[in-house]
Amino acid sequence: MDSRMVGRLGIDFLGMSFGTPLVLVSGCAGFGEEYTRITGFSNRDVGAVCLKGTTLEPRLGNPPHRICETPAGMLNAIGLQNPGARHVVEEILPRLDFSETRYIANIAGATIEEYAEVARLFDDSPIDAIEINISCPNVEEGGMIFGNDPAMSARVVAACRAAATKPIIAKLSPNQTDIAENARRCIEAGADGLSLINTVAGMAIDAESMRPVLGNNQGGLSGPAIKPIALSSVHKVYQVAKTHNIPIIGQGGITCARDAIEFLIAGASAVGIGTALFHDSSICSTMSRDLVEYMDRKGIGNVRELTGSLQLHGEAARCLCSG
Repeated sequence: MDSRMVGRLGIDFLGMSFGTPLVLVSGCAGFGEEYTRITGFSNRDVGAVCLKGTTLEPRLGNPPHRICETPAGMLNAIGLQNPGARHVVEEILPRLDFSETRYIANIAGATIEEYAEVARLFDDSPIDAIEINISCPNVEEGGMIFGNDPAMSARVVAACRAAATKPIIAKLSPNQTDIAENARRCIEAGADGLSLINTVAGMAIDAESMRPVLGNNQGGLSGPAIKPIALSSVHKVYQVAKTHNIPIIGQGGITCARDAIEFLIAGASAVGIGTALFHDSSICSTMSRDLVEYMDRKGIGNVRELTGSLQLHGEAARCLCSG
């Protein structure tokens, strides 16, 4: 990425310098090494990489099938397969080039105590920040049990905050009644930033076998199909977050620069790219160029000017019914 683009797209996110607001979301870029082997991809093209979800002990994940393509998206039920936090800290992090981009750990646990211990392990490492996954819809323990209950979400965040000094980002679930209230509770518990949304719970069924396609029976839906849900969630949470000066990583169905721009307008400071990587590994460099072209056309000096610039319609638009 050339210096002109960095000057226009660079942001400060929780004290971290991002060369661009584009962030690779957890679960779609492995542990920061895998995509660097693909021609045309560079970690320097993104502001940060969120590492794959990591638990205290190694996990084998869910039985196959784990991925299922759907109209305008895909279902996944990986089940947080990972080698365990100590292996990541001791074996994987030393191999990463921290001059390329920022790296954010994504942590999960079956209990609040496990979350705190994983946070402590990553806090004593070169990692730049810690994202708390309290919203995974395809594991039996932890995950949505914590993420769909604002009080439980707050307890997890508070425990991690007590265990770590690095910036903490709470990753919120769309599979709950009031995501804005959950955000408020997480902020009060000590979250420095928020990321949303995680995948939407869903299922695919094989009509011939009359069985679920996924070995876990259900999984998390990602891709363009969830973008309207994600945009609405970011807008709602921004109303809470902006009063506390809490930045948001908006994600869910982003496949092009225009999608990213919409999330920024809704209130995100950075945007997460995930499922789109599976069909175009060089999408981030393309999006950065297109972002700058949009800014030139609109007379926008820095991408930060877009955050929260949404102008709502009047009272007549507040009815959500179709009648």
